[in-house]
This record gives sequence, structure tokens and C-alpha cells, in this order.
Amino acid sequence: MTEKKAVNDDIKAIEAATWIYLDGLYEGDVEKLGQVFHPTSALTHSAEGAIKIVPRAEWFEAVRNRPSPKAAGLERSDHILTIDLVGPTLALVKVKCQMPPRYFTDLLSFLKIDGKWQIAQKVFMTEMGA
Repeated sequence: MTEKKAVNDDIKAIEAATWIYLDGLYEGDVEKLGQVFHPTSALTHSAEGAIKIVPRAEWFEAVRNRPSPKAAGLERSDHILTIDLVGPTLALVKVKCQMPPRYFTDLLSFLKIDGKWQIAQKVFMTEMGA
């Protein structure tokens, strides 16, 4: 396989995994989220001036126990802004998504583990809409 084909294949795989994440988020589907979030992954954000880290299992429980944006009839507006293939086993993806009135920017750190791209860490910020 040529290096260019390998890079293209990796970018396509990362993009597909990102859409699985966005679909799972919108649908409230923990099974889909579990396909792309590594078991050791966590979510990190700033809350009241401090760093807050939420382990994957805790986040999945919250997703299970809230109405999904789809079930709530919320408009879907997801965008993959950038896919930065840093190297053969590391990528950074920047996405925008929403659960009105909350609007999110996510930085998803992907690692290629056993030939599969998985989210190792999600760092995000939330903005409130009008």
C-alpha cells in the first residue's frame, strides 16, 4: 500500500468514527459511543474555573439517563471542522455540535490501537445560546 493511500484510508476511518460519535451523541446511543471511545477515555472541560474530568463510564451513564437530542426533537447541526492526522497513530479532530441551548466545540484525540482509530480523550467547551 502506498503511503498516500494509507493516509487517505486513515482519514476516511477517522471521519467515519467521528460520525459514529456524532450520531451516538444525537441519538443518545451509548452502544455507538462505545464503538469509538476507548474504555480508558475521559472527557475534560473547564467548569467554574477548574478542570473537570469525567470518565467514560460516568458520561455513558449520563447519556443513558437523559433524553437524547433526537428524542427531544432538537435540531441537528454537526460539523467536522478539521481532521489533523498528526502521525500514523495519532489524530486530532475538531467538531461543533449542539444540544440547544448548549453549543459545543470538541477536540477529539484519536489513537490507532490494533489497527482501529479510537477516541482516547475528548476535551470540550460549552457555550450557551440565546
